[in-house]
Amino acid sequence: MNSPVRCLLVIGFALGICRLGNAASNDLKLWYAQPAEKWTEALPVGNGHLGAMIFGGTAIERIQFNEDTLWRGKPHDYVRADAGEQLAEIRRLINDGKSDEAGKLAKEKFLSDPVRQMPYQPFGDLRLTFPGHENVMEYRRELDLDTALASVSYKVGDVQFVRSAYASYPNHAIVVMLMATKPGQVSFTLKMDSPHTNSQTRAAPPSPGVRAAFSPANTCDLVLTGKVQADGLRFESRVRVIAFGGAISTNGNAIIVEQADSATLQLVAATSFKNFQDISADPAKRCAKDLANLSKRRFSDVLADHLADHRELFRRVSLKLEHSEFLIRRPFEDPSGLPTDERLRRLKTSGLEADPALAALYFQYGRYLLIASSRPGTQPANLQGVWNEELNPPWESKYTLNINAEMNYWPAEIGNLSECHEPFFDLVDDLTITGARAASKHYGARGWVVHHNTDHWRGAAPINNVDGFWPTGGAWLCHHLWE
Repeated sequence: MNSPVRCLLVIGFALGICRLGNAASNDLKLWYAQPAEKWTEALPVGNGHLGAMIFGGTAIERIQFNEDTLWRGKPHDYVRADAGEQLAEIRRLINDGKSDEAGKLAKEKFLSDPVRQMPYQPFGDLRLTFPGHENVMEYRRELDLDTALASVSYKVGDVQFVRSAYASYPNHAIVVMLMATKPGQVSFTLKMDSPHTNSQTRAAPPSPGVRAAFSPANTCDLVLTGKVQADGLRFESRVRVIAFGGAISTNGNAIIVEQADSATLQLVAATSFKNFQDISADPAKRCAKDLANLSKRRFSDVLADHLADHRELFRRVSLKLEHSEFLIRRPFEDPSGLPTDERLRRLKTSGLEADPALAALYFQYGRYLLIASSRPGTQPANLQGVWNEELNPPWESKYTLNINAEMNYWPAEIGNLSECHEPFFDLVDDLTITGARAASKHYGARGWVVHHNTDHWRGAAPINNVDGFWPTGGAWLCHHLWE
């Protein structure tokens, strides 16, 4: 094997992703004995900017991915014209006890324009097919919170296969490593698509000079481009396939790797979003820049950068809950060595007294999710962090300011993750701009106001219904600044 392949295998086995762990090593791992059947069972990785859900299939693998700035809509001021002219009458009706009439007038003439805000959008899917991997043995799928690696390990015959994925914050990419314990065993077909109908995928050669950087590797790209809507955000994602040994070819919108020793996928994505008032950026240039930077880095250095960056945040806090009297009396029933889904099932009958370590794992998983969905320079974590597969997600996957957005950030200070709070403060800065317009036009007031929801375009006016008349969202947001 050549040195890059040896490097990947050494890294893989050193991190313990190629073997089953004992109970002690599971303290910071979610693991399962079968692939995910639905999106909510997949394992999340993220760097604040990009997020992906890893399903862990064997013959067919799906990696659904997101980018933090891909939303429906465009720069828009939600303030309703002449809304402020209705305020005195709404107040009079309320003071006279005519709340129904006040609500009717408010719904008709005081709510934002339009009355609903825009949804966070899915970006696309990587779809890999592995011939001959239908029947496997010794399957394990895990998410290691300490390394932020989502991994799949199984055997086909006497060959062990390992796939590991991570989202690098220093290198702005999602990386997937595909390895086998024997040379010439890594074969797959890769496609990339998007749920957005105004999108297309094509295979493309890498930029000049990239082949030399990865020599003697075979290299090819898939490029996905599209628009969320005609006058909205443009987007592009590019996945680079680097195969060592074997052969690589393209078939229209697919890349085919045959009998390689190992392979690496490097996924980058971008939109035309600059800020909530400007969507004139060039996503193609952004993707090209990120891939160009990656091409200058050794695989081991990219992984080392990721581990150092993640652990600098994650390892600031440790939590260990000792085994209870239940386990002292029944030591052979230690549940920490069981798959995570089985531990959750047992929780319903035995309670946390029988598995206190599950509460510690849950706490650390919350810290992991905040690290993965909110980093300096990214958008703040929305209702689903940075992960979403639906064009119309629940509550548009926005920022619900009368509880949920704040809840996302409650772990930031108590969990020693102050840097992860920064995107939330950037959101507050943006809302002082749109909120000043809402305060002036809706209330004839100085300062700024925001109600119970906001979105990518920083809507600050009351929305949806009479329950949207909750003008204290800004105060709750500022409580985080005060804290």
